[in-house]
Amino acid sequence: SDEEEVKELNDTFATGGDYELRCAIELYGQSLLKYCHNILCDYFEAQDAVQMTFIKAYNKRKSFKRGTSLQAWLYRIAYTTCIDSLRKKKLLFFMPHMNMELMSFRQQKTKDSSFISGNLKETLLKLSPAERALVFSRVIEEKSYAELEEIYHVSSSTLRKRYERAKKKLSKALQETNLYYERLEGSKNEI
Repeated sequence: SDEEEVKELNDTFATGGDYELRCAIELYGQSLLKYCHNILCDYFEAQDAVQMTFIKAYNKRKSFKRGTSLQAWLYRIAYTTCIDSLRKKKLLFFMPHMNMELMSFRQQKTKDSSFISGNLKETLLKLSPAERALVFSRVIEEKSYAELEEIYHVSSSTLRKRYERAKKKLSKALQETNLYYERLEGSKNEI
């Protein structure tokens, strides 16, 4: 069963090799991809981030504490990987020549097979990456505050406050987006 597989992997990952890595990718790859996509709002960057997450996890596996939650550990690595990737992206704005090369490379890839619709993406971008991560973990993945505490190393009460703030920000942004689209619809009808 999945539960037994999870428990076994929590025990063997630190001392394991390729097989354990494959099991981890099978168990958590898809959910990590959705998580990273939600933070980065870019499908290809999310794929890169997940790949990096598993490479880092594999290279640092000796530091994973046996019997603790591998899932929480992977999410923590994925989170820092996404944040690093966003920092690098910010830096690229100050290096125009690099930016151009990256843009042309990105355009060669096929169109984004996205989990996120345009409207939602626009709204999500109004939240900080940390807020996006938290909202996604709570709403989509229905993680408990105890689980989130393990991922972010922050107390439940602090996470609860951050989540409430993010939710308010999100609903305000959604209302603004909806109003904008309603206005567009309205002007269409007048024509």
